[in-house]
Amino acid sequence: MSSAVSSQADFEHMFELAPVSLWLEDFSGVRALFARWRAGGVTDLARYLRENPERLGDYGAAIQVLKVNRRTLELFAAPDQAALEAGLAQVFSGDMREHVIAEIEQLWKGASEFANQTVNYALDGRRLDVHIRGRILPGHEELWDRVLVSLEDNTQALQAQRRLQASEHYARALFEHSPVSLWVEDFSQVKRLLDDLRARGIVDFKTFLKVHPEFADQCMQEIRVIDVNQLTLQLFGAASKDELRASVHRMFRDEMRESFSEQLVDLWEGRLFQQREVVNYNLAGDALHIHMQFAVLHEHRHDWGMVLLSLVDITARKKAEAYLEYLGKHDVLTGLRNRAFYAEELARLSRKGPLPVGVLVIDLNGLKALNDELGHAAGDAMLRRAGEVLAKAVDQPACTARTGGDEFSILLPGGDERALQAMVERLQSLQEMNNQFYPGRALSLAIGTALAHTGEQLEAAVQHADQAMYAQKARYYANRGQERRGIAR
Repeated sequence: MSSAVSSQADFEHMFELAPVSLWLEDFSGVRALFARWRAGGVTDLARYLRENPERLGDYGAAIQVLKVNRRTLELFAAPDQAALEAGLAQVFSGDMREHVIAEIEQLWKGASEFANQTVNYALDGRRLDVHIRGRILPGHEELWDRVLVSLEDNTQALQAQRRLQASEHYARALFEHSPVSLWVEDFSQVKRLLDDLRARGIVDFKTFLKVHPEFADQCMQEIRVIDVNQLTLQLFGAASKDELRASVHRMFRDEMRESFSEQLVDLWEGRLFQQREVVNYNLAGDALHIHMQFAVLHEHRHDWGMVLLSLVDITARKKAEAYLEYLGKHDVLTGLRNRAFYAEELARLSRKGPLPVGVLVIDLNGLKALNDELGHAAGDAMLRRAGEVLAKAVDQPACTARTGGDEFSILLPGGDERALQAMVERLQSLQEMNNQFYPGRALSLAIGTALAHTGEQLEAAVQHADQAMYAQKARYYANRGQERRGIAR
């Protein structure tokens, strides 16, 4: 008898001082409630409770709390068991309802124990994430009048997990919806290939690449695309990430090989962060000018297993730059080079040759009269016709430019007297063809030529050609009996 009393005392002592929340409860009312539900025809308990959520209150009311331990009072901020029992409606409230259905189903199906992750609320309003384990005590299986329930408070762990999930979701959203194209790639096999070269004693990697350009192709084939974001699919015209991965060889080709070789050299020399402008192709075959940033993630510096690339489409900027460069060196009306380019080319030939340099100065006859009679639109049309003739007459390395309102110049590097005469004859022939093609007012060019044998003579040759052109214009107007105050330009 004393042994039984001692065992009971030990149980009471362990129950009271247990480090987890313990509840001794009477579930006999639950057993009777289940019997009434079954008698009423309930078979699918979960569906029944979702359709009749007020029955969950019947389940809670059927449970009688016999005893709780000290940890339970601390956890639920209750001064004593009476206060806890009085506040059970607050403890079991809110988002607990859906969780408790899983617990009830386990007992409904005849289990003698149950487990459940659920939500309770302390009397001071704190939300508690708790893992519940319950067991019908041996000897009480018939009546369910003694059930031991433990509550493990895992609020902090679940809050940390939720914060981690939120952080991962936030990071994923940043990646997927970034306003630039993002790629996550695995360069570990590229590192292995480079390490193998070092092991074979290769020191001058640049020379090795020149001798073995196929090595760059081999490295490119070893890159594994781990993930890309949504903007990448839009940029390259891919319907899915799988389609993009399967089409990488179509996007990275031609000019990309040279820039990838430069990238490999940087990696060989230890530069794990890089940026450069490259050319890729979308799946429709259109060239994309890209500003690329490449970084081996710090935690993968040892194996290059994760690399982040950002690609910014600068195609529009490149086109704008090319157009501005074109405008800076070309005449918009005729499409020929402009005076600024002509001055640069004149200075370059004066310094570097090749000599001799043939110079032609060309002027459009009758432009002022045409403007006065028919307007500037007609004059502009005649200037464009002159531009067509000069553009067809001249091939590189010769340079033709519009140097004034109706004045043009041609520079013939390495030309001689025969080259000058041949150019004059070609211009005259093309002028005649142009006049046959266009009805109305005829195109007429006044042409002066000169030859410079040294750089110092080049400016003088331009002046001589200019004077020769003026002399020809004077003859043109004299032949037509036109009186002019000076030469109309």
